[in-house]
Amino acid sequence: MGFERREILLILGVFFLMIGLLPFIAPVYSVIVAVVTYFGIHMFVKHRKKQIQKAVGEGVCVVCGARINQNKCPNCDGVKDI
Repeated sequence: MGFERREILLILGVFFLMIGLLPFIAPVYSVIVAVVTYFGIHMFVKHRKKQIQKAVGEGVCVVCGARINQNKCPNCDGVKDI
């Protein structure tokens, strides 16, 4: 089983959501809501990871926090000490 810890927590959370919905709606609808919730959260996390990876690029400068381009910080590497 190749699940990461957060995926197992997501599955458990959706399972408990499904159990919590059972007294209010039919079991079939409760399962449908749980499956849709799982895949919705899963796709959101995947999209967010890609968005963050695109925003960060090669990395972040430790000194000033700027985005690193071509292995150089635009703020720190551009300034020369006198």
